[in-house]
Amino acid sequence: MSTTTQTLRAEVTELLQELIRIDTTNPPGNETAAAELLRAYLEDSGVSCELYARVPERANLVARIPGRGDGPTLLLLSHTDVVLADASEWRADPFGGELRDGEVWGRGALDMKGQVAASAVAIASLAREGFEPAGDLVFAATADEEVGAGFGAQWLCETHPDAVRCDYCINEGAGERLELDGKPFYICSVSEKMSAPFRLRVRGRSGHASMPGIADNALVKAAPLITTLGAYTPEQELIPEVEALLEVVTGRGPGSPQDALEAARAIGGSFAEMVEPLLSMTLSPTLISASRKRNVIPAVCDVTVDSRLLPGTTPAEQQEIVRGLLGEGDYELEVLEAHGGTRSPIETPLWDAVASWVEQVEPGAKPAPICVAGFTDSHWFPHAFGAVAYGFFPSRAMDVELIARLLHSADERVPVEDLELGVSFLRHAAQVVGAV
Repeated sequence: MSTTTQTLRAEVTELLQELIRIDTTNPPGNETAAAELLRAYLEDSGVSCELYARVPERANLVARIPGRGDGPTLLLLSHTDVVLADASEWRADPFGGELRDGEVWGRGALDMKGQVAASAVAIASLAREGFEPAGDLVFAATADEEVGAGFGAQWLCETHPDAVRCDYCINEGAGERLELDGKPFYICSVSEKMSAPFRLRVRGRSGHASMPGIADNALVKAAPLITTLGAYTPEQELIPEVEALLEVVTGRGPGSPQDALEAARAIGGSFAEMVEPLLSMTLSPTLISASRKRNVIPAVCDVTVDSRLLPGTTPAEQQEIVRGLLGEGDYELEVLEAHGGTRSPIETPLWDAVASWVEQVEPGAKPAPICVAGFTDSHWFPHAFGAVAYGFFPSRAMDVELIARLLHSADERVPVEDLELGVSFLRHAAQVVGAV
């Protein structure tokens, strides 16, 4: 291991520990403290930084190595806020940043202060080396990804577009090393499903619970509608990302959604569980609200349904399907929000950077494209600037299923080896895209 690698490994570890020790639980966020820590660290390496804040305590940091002006701009995107951590459930202080057995423990280690630290170390180390890309290299550590109340990436794109305008964007969302059919792959998200939750409001007539015959119980009327939504088997569709994924993994593109699912099941493990939600819209009733008193029959029952749409599907199409499913009745549907649903091409210089890095660190392994079943802040940048946005932060030291269990959960931690791996990739991507 070279002295430079050892230095960067220690550097990213220490920076992550410091970031974890700043409590940026959202709400309320208080991300400014993290932004100021990053600014001090980056300016010591000669990287110019600006803080942008809708309110003083919720700042976004944007750092930049200016390019020569004849190439594309690459954005390293990340967020500094984290979800709630209940210390009673943890085996370590969730805001202690403890280094234990080669792993950094604490809330945000995986989601996503580890990538924040790696991105900062990547751009800082390149600046110290005198790196001059063809286009700008930008690092943004934003607020408010976990709640999305308009203080972070969306606000930057809308209010300060020139600060984060980019041609290519690297964010969270994938990067895990998978063994599929005995061969190694690193998954890279090139698209995201749209989060499009909606409210089902069922109407009836209130009355005293001791005399149910004089009322029309909205909660009871809602029950068969909820069952119908929960039992719905959506029509499947073979999207390009799943087709490309199966072609990379099996060497043969599937001819139908059923072919794709059968091929995924044949590979075994949890691969089919990964592929299945990428073949259709999903409908999952998750919240219900009716009477506020035990002895009052409700006149209104509200059911919140989490729904994820394939890229290219609109909320209007979703609502048409749901109305056809439920039929006529005393109910209303209301779309609550619609975020995500973006798609980026695979044949790009950024994909070339991912592929060449994978070949460099593990000859014989391949990158595999995927659509993310959830969504991230990436979607703001294709919408605002037409940027190519990928989710890729490589990891191979920790089991993929363990990573999934630790996200937003107790005992969150990240191996130092994976932090080092992330720095390596981000530096490589900046150099490949910066040479275009």
